[in-house]
Amino acid sequence: MAIKLTKNEQKVQKDHLKQYQRYLPTLQLKKQQLQSVIMQIKADLEEKEAEREGMIGNLDDWVAVFAENEQFVEELQLNNLVQPDKVLVTTENVAGVKLPAFKELTFKDISYNVDDYPLWVDTALVKLREIARLDALVSTLRKQVSLLEKELRSTSQRVNLFEKVKIPEAKENIRVIGVYLGDQQTAAVVRGKISKKKLVGAER
Repeated sequence: MAIKLTKNEQKVQKDHLKQYQRYLPTLQLKKQQLQSVIMQIKADLEEKEAEREGMIGNLDDWVAVFAENEQFVEELQLNNLVQPDKVLVTTENVAGVKLPAFKELTFKDISYNVDDYPLWVDTALVKLREIARLDALVSTLRKQVSLLEKELRSTSQRVNLFEKVKIPEAKENIRVIGVYLGDQQTAAVVRGKISKKKLVGAER
């Protein structure tokens, strides 16, 4: 983009440079915060996914009794007794990003006749609810990571724009205008001297 080679434009470019240099550390700090938070949430996510997998793995011990589930009539099968209702989340602000924060998973209140089921069903329902709760928590953590990574990309682009484009561009513009104004001043001095010589020569 062509710039005006004037003192006014030189001041504008210097003001821009100060602005960029003032904002850049804030953006760099935000980028570091985002990277740190993402690492922390990814570690939590890995831990919860492992916990979930462990709980599902522990169900292997239940395979034999769960096989009994297929013997129940359809309306009495366990999936009818464990039905998630609402995922309760709040919103929290992390490094300037609004994130969903998991609170609880509620279940539909389904009553059943204990006489219709063997003793293991109560324990199985607790385990299935715990797995469903972990599913909801893992899903929320994944959303957090996705939102934070999107913000990190945007912040990194701004940091690069300031570091690699805007600041060098402003510095170069200031230099070019400075050289031009310096040349103009030198030329004016030279013209002045030539004029003075001519006047002195004419007086003789």
